[in-house]
Amino acid sequence: MSDPVSVTTAASASAEWAAAAGTTFGLIFLAEIGDKTQLVCMTLAARHRPWPVLIGAIAAFVLLNTLAVVFGAGLAQYVPEKVLAGVVAALFAVFGVLSLRAKEEEEGEEEVAERSGHGIFLAAFLMIFLAEMGDKTQLAVAGMASTLPSVPVWVGGTLALAASSVLGVVAGRKLLTRIPLPVLHKVSGVFFLALAAFALTRVF
Repeated sequence: MSDPVSVTTAASASAEWAAAAGTTFGLIFLAEIGDKTQLVCMTLAARHRPWPVLIGAIAAFVLLNTLAVVFGAGLAQYVPEKVLAGVVAALFAVFGVLSLRAKEEEEGEEEVAERSGHGIFLAAFLMIFLAEMGDKTQLAVAGMASTLPSVPVWVGGTLALAASSVLGVVAGRKLLTRIPLPVLHKVSGVFFLALAAFALTRVF
């Protein structure tokens, strides 16, 4: 026969775990709605296959949240903010220029030459990882992990960021069906250049 005290303790622990995960999920998900990383997912998914974009984004968030929970915000302090901002600005600028210089013959076709799955994955991973390093959501996860159990905080934060990425990818695919591809090339190019300019403000 089960010990009533053990059952009560287990139920209390489960409730605490669920509360920590649920609280983290809610806060991080709301913070990410409309954030630059969700917009990056949307823009990439409008031009490329969705699965590599989504997997790359989730992989970046898994690593970022792991670093946040294990090391807190300390890791970001070892890498100068100006260095991170400079790398992010360069990366976004490259993607912006490539988008704006998309070949006319490719734009006139219904199907464009697709980048490899590995290339799309790597692009999404690097852009989101570098852009989010030391960002508000990573700092929020680190802060919550210092006051709440770390595992449910990690689970809740990662699920929230994954859900945000899914929304961005779905929205991006819908844009592809409603907006002509040449226009998407130009819009995504301008968007990435704007992000590059924003990152440069952190450098200077």
